[in-house]
Amino acid sequence: MIKFIDLLKIAGVYLNSYKIHCAAGRDDSPLEAFFEGRFKAWQEHQNQQNFRCDEIISLIHLHEDKWLFAGLYQVLGVKHRKQGENSWFEYGTKEMAGVEHLTGRLVIQFRKRFIASHLIGTKHIDKLLVSEIREKRMRVSDFPGYNAVNLSYRMLRTVVRKNMPQWKAALSNVSGVYLVTDNHSGKHFVGNAHGGDTIWHQWVSFAISGHGEVKTLQRLLSREVGDYQFNFQFSILEICDLKASRDYILSRTEHWKEVLQSIAFGYNEK
Repeated sequence: MIKFIDLLKIAGVYLNSYKIHCAAGRDDSPLEAFFEGRFKAWQEHQNQQNFRCDEIISLIHLHEDKWLFAGLYQVLGVKHRKQGENSWFEYGTKEMAGVEHLTGRLVIQFRKRFIASHLIGTKHIDKLLVSEIREKRMRVSDFPGYNAVNLSYRMLRTVVRKNMPQWKAALSNVSGVYLVTDNHSGKHFVGNAHGGDTIWHQWVSFAISGHGEVKTLQRLLSREVGDYQFNFQFSILEICDLKASRDYILSRTEHWKEVLQSIAFGYNEK
């Protein structure tokens, strides 16, 4: 694989003092922000003075060791903001020329096995490898693969309302075991689709009602104020052929309930 730094050199881009921003998050996903055209503003809002540098290489986590290149930014300045007891740092940035045509198209491979997200560039730049250059900019309508599905409730509603063909085709052709995570409490619900039912059909029900006819989630939403379902995150644990037996899928569901302790500490019932 070619190194990302070599790609920059080919484009005639040379950096001074730079950081690599490995953007990830659940409360307000950077990938959602990117799809909605507000990633620049998302990144400029920082709780700490994280960008003491001249340039920022912005990466958004996709899955495993894969990161989406979200742009190369010049740091113009920073202001310390306060509102009541809250304070933050608001950066001014602008996207730099040279590799802007690769923003949203370039997929980077980077093995990150630590928590830090704002990295000193020179320490890690040689580990950023070019995994893929997509023909077109990544969009929410692009199905990322079963092992990379990680949809917020808001994104799930968008996928269902717009009847996005890639998502519908992929999820309509499999049964299996899926996971609903409550990002507020950390609790899980392990669900399944079997007997000719599909994950798409199950998730359409969630998109419409918020609870997918799951009794524990119905009770949760009835007692919580506001649109609590917007705390839900949807992912896939296992996929199965539509011909897979009911008993097999139920056995795999029980396995994941035990692994995730979703009966003792989550939203599954015995």
